[in-house]
Amino acid sequence: MAEYRGIYRCNVCGNIVMVLNAGKGELVCCGQPMEKLEAGSVDAAQEKHVPVIEKVAGGYKVKVGSVPHPMEEKHYIQWIELQADGRSYIQFLKPGQAPEAFFCVEAEKVTAREYCNLHGLWESSKVCEPLKK
Repeated sequence: MAEYRGIYRCNVCGNIVMVLNAGKGELVCCGQPMEKLEAGSVDAAQEKHVPVIEKVAGGYKVKVGSVPHPMEEKHYIQWIELQADGRSYIQFLKPGQAPEAFFCVEAEKVTAREYCNLHGLWESSKVCEPLKK
């Protein structure tokens, strides 16, 4: 059974899907069940993957890692997602771009997920106080 907002990958062709409406069936691609990706939340690698969420004027800035993640043709962040108040916002990235995204969203609790083409799915959450003026 697929999980709501779960991220699944086909290990044959590389298709990635996010479940928007969970059903009872199994997700299958290329004749094989798709793998449910579990988000990492603790970095032990040299490259940093855990999203760093910062409340800024007008919304949230999400950077990938406390040290900028590589954005090369063979190793890069494909997308960054911010979940806030039951809504999802996604920014897709390409090699050469900065491994970060700005989301013009107001919310107290947010969760950020990102997907590295080599090291998979990563996630972090943050509860923020409103910015003082």
